[in-house]
Amino acid sequence: MTNRNPSKLTCGIFDHLDDDGRDAARQYADRLALAEACDSLGFYAYHLAEHHCTPHGRGPSPNLFLSSVAQRTRQLRVGPLVMLLNLYHPLRAFEELCMLDQLSCGRLELGIGRGSLPIELGYFGISANDAPGRYEEASEILSNAMKDQTLSYHGHHFELNNVPLTLKPVQRPCPPTWVASNRPESAAWAATNGANLACVGPSSIIRKTTDAFRAHLPRTTSPDDREPFTGLLRMIVIARSDEEAYLLAATAYQRWLESFMFLYELNAVPTPPNLPLTFDAALESELCVVGKPASVRRHLLNQMEEAGANYLLCQLAFGNLPLEVSVYTAAKLQSELVARPC
Repeated sequence: MTNRNPSKLTCGIFDHLDDDGRDAARQYADRLALAEACDSLGFYAYHLAEHHCTPHGRGPSPNLFLSSVAQRTRQLRVGPLVMLLNLYHPLRAFEELCMLDQLSCGRLELGIGRGSLPIELGYFGISANDAPGRYEEASEILSNAMKDQTLSYHGHHFELNNVPLTLKPVQRPCPPTWVASNRPESAAWAATNGANLACVGPSSIIRKTTDAFRAHLPRTTSPDDREPFTGLLRMIVIARSDEEAYLLAATAYQRWLESFMFLYELNAVPTPPNLPLTFDAALESELCVVGKPASVRRHLLNQMEEAGANYLLCQLAFGNLPLEVSVYTAAKLQSELVARPC
């Protein structure tokens, strides 16, 4: 397991791989170049969301893309955030995750979840009524598979009888797990079950979730234990002037927003009430932080402290941001937030 120093701010990458307007192959190549740069800069992990049938996500098979990231990097950890477990047979999901942990030499960070938009599940024939029960069974099967040599399960959605498990992850008993949620009750479950937490939203609201997380952490620890991550997601653009950063980020955010809203508009579904519908609203809600290095550092550290977070999930590439802007932001983040004392 990678050592973590909870007194030192840790930065990771979060990505939707949303459509940037160019062909997919070129965008994949740029993201791999960004991952290589972040690996050399010392970022902790690359987390990739899973979306389907929408320009909001060009990574519908996150583990496939992350296996490429793993081959282009040496230290950067990789993982879905989150893998939509309802769209996988849990046995297939287990074998795929074992492969990714093996291919990355034990660098898998495993996030699983139900997903936020039922329309995506519906395209695969998973109804809103079936999704909760199917997810609960699949997550239980996946957890059992990490611990056992054979797998048996008798449920409403899945039936497994003495299936031999011939592949295992490198990290035992299982890779680090993640829960993405802003709800205090989900945070309490994550803490009780040894999972890390990823949140997005205004710091003052997120603080209620991270407080619930810490309140439910096990009281008994050993010297080798590491404090779990409480992650805060921010879309970040750093430039040589505040004006340049604002213009770059505003244009990119508008394209990202159009991709996000694609399925909502196509299906006449109301967008989430907390979604900022303008770039200025995104700044006001703290979803985006942009500017010169010093001002971004100040805003991020203040927000992390207020949110009670110790892990910054940096969305460095979104919309049509050029690769060089994302790499510049990554380099300045590491020098400002990690190399300098917090």
